[in-house]
Amino acid sequence: MQLVRQKGKIRTKAACAVLTLAAALLASACSSEEAGAGRPGPQAAKQRPVSQAEQLKQAETARLAAVKKWGLAKAPLLAPAAPAVKPKIKNRPGFETDGGDSLPPVFTTVPTKDKIVFLTIDDGAEKDPTFLKMMQELRIPYSAFLSDYLVKDNHEYFKKMQGLGVTLNNHTLNHRYMPALSYDEQRHEICDQQDKIGQWAGKRPRLFRPPYGNYNEDTLKAAQSCGIQAAPLWAEEAFTDHMEWREWDQDLHPGDIILTHFRGRADWNGTMPDMVRQVMKVITDKGYAVARLEDYV
Repeated sequence: MQLVRQKGKIRTKAACAVLTLAAALLASACSSEEAGAGRPGPQAAKQRPVSQAEQLKQAETARLAAVKKWGLAKAPLLAPAAPAVKPKIKNRPGFETDGGDSLPPVFTTVPTKDKIVFLTIDDGAEKDPTFLKMMQELRIPYSAFLSDYLVKDNHEYFKKMQGLGVTLNNHTLNHRYMPALSYDEQRHEICDQQDKIGQWAGKRPRLFRPPYGNYNEDTLKAAQSCGIQAAPLWAEEAFTDHMEWREWDQDLHPGDIILTHFRGRADWNGTMPDMVRQVMKVITDKGYAVARLEDYV
């Protein structure tokens, strides 16, 4: 794709319409200008087309400048291209239900050999505009799992996030402990949130995360009944000053899903940008890149 910048024309149609007969020559000039509107001016003709390679180089230069601006220890590694065919997602051992493979799978890691991980952010309490700008400039992908009671006061924040390429996923209406609820109550929590996100965001989620990571077979049946295809959990959790690990080796693995939250100083000793600096240092130091979860699931 080539980009050519075009010098704008000054439209004088309104002025021409009110000129007196004595200004007929000027009116004629106006008509000539309108006839030429839309064609590049002499300066535009001299502009050199920008190649795709140059555009990519400029974008990378901007990203590296953002690394310095936002105070990251190192430049994040770039993830490989998304797979042409998504990997088959199965239940993590020990997370199966009697419904077996017929229900949405529950997993903490996506099957891949690439050194990539996935960053997911839950709830929606903190709505920090600085975080949106930081992630956009650094080009770090992430996925949001939203609870209605926390986001309903500011849908515009999350719609802006969606406009930047972030997928908005389901984390129930009220963040209740699912196994304590009846099937109908669970369906209300999950399916009504599907409807609400579909209404204000324009797209119903495919992915659902049960609050606290707790679920039973009714949870998955209810989720499936209203369009949920998978229920990703997490292998690690990120905070502003440390990581918490699910696995005994306390390390990252290809395809791991990392959890964090939309939180700020009210809950953490720091901000969401502080959390990003912390988690990206761990990810980058270990030789991993962040990929987009929805490209694989």
